[in-house]
Amino acid sequence: MVGDGFSETKETKRPLLGMTLEELQQVVCANGMPGFSARQIASWLYVKRVDTIDEMTNLSMRHRTALKEAFVVGKEAPVDAMRSADGTVKYLFRAGGQHYVEAVYIPEEDRATLCVSSQVGCRMGCRFCMTGKQGFSANLTANQIINQIVSLPEFDKLTNVVMMGMGEPLDNLDEVLKALQILTASYGFAWSPKRITLSTVGVRRNLQRFIDESDCHLAVSLHSPIPSQRRELMPAERAYSITEIVELLHAYDFSRQRRLSFEYIVFKGVNDSVVYAKELLKLLRGLDCRVNLIRFHAIPGVGLQGTDEESMTAFRDYLTSHGLFTTIRASRGEDIFAACGMLSTAKQEAINKN
Repeated sequence: MVGDGFSETKETKRPLLGMTLEELQQVVCANGMPGFSARQIASWLYVKRVDTIDEMTNLSMRHRTALKEAFVVGKEAPVDAMRSADGTVKYLFRAGGQHYVEAVYIPEEDRATLCVSSQVGCRMGCRFCMTGKQGFSANLTANQIINQIVSLPEFDKLTNVVMMGMGEPLDNLDEVLKALQILTASYGFAWSPKRITLSTVGVRRNLQRFIDESDCHLAVSLHSPIPSQRRELMPAERAYSITEIVELLHAYDFSRQRRLSFEYIVFKGVNDSVVYAKELLKLLRGLDCRVNLIRFHAIPGVGLQGTDEESMTAFRDYLTSHGLFTTIRASRGEDIFAACGMLSTAKQEAINKN
């Protein structure tokens, strides 16, 4: 269902969805409403997940009318979806104007995860990433981030959220932190931070702030333990050295509730030999962490291939036998546009042709 959302005809009205309790308190104060109305509105937005202000029936008619003059709920359903035979669903959400972002719903036996986007495109330019090939267009607002979650048809089945979709979350930290606060605060979704993971290439200027201001899990995109090679795969290495990132992480305790992991896409003949496993062990020595090995989803125009199952298993076993807990992430949605950014790219190309 599409609520009174962020459609182009209502751009002048601000969305309430995505506002923190403090921001809602400012709204009710400015509209002459009692202070407790802020929590009532938050409950309608994040617990009951209403589509319109008219549904907020414990607010007086006068106050609802006043709100509607300047605000909308700001919910908008996905505009497209692609369904995989394994149950994975990739949803396309409009993000203002002619921009689109993706969220991927991944059901498993004992959990259901939503991969959420934080930007339209991305500045990081990773060689293996379709979103990076789009370039950067815009930061998502907290409204647009939260909307991917509350407007998900499978919302009631969700157990986990990962900020691993389009964009670099730490390049849009203010809006991401607002969204994370709403997900974990008592006035919002009241989720445990252990249900949420943020993935980053390691934007150092904001990495420390994220660790200090959030209790959510952290996943660092590594992909090569050798800086010169990582720089070829991930140009952000020039600005955000993996050795400096690891040095920063050593200052924090990840042995308790919070989990630190490193994501490692395994490319055939590039980073899949024992040489790289040994360098990984040296780089991560002393960190309480795990490594997630990821199969590569091929994307157009990129001369990289995923490694074979035997090499990936041998890589995992070598790391594990030397004390570094390592898993192979199950590959999902291979029969749809599996690589992040492919569905939105196709949509944008279609628009440009018309």
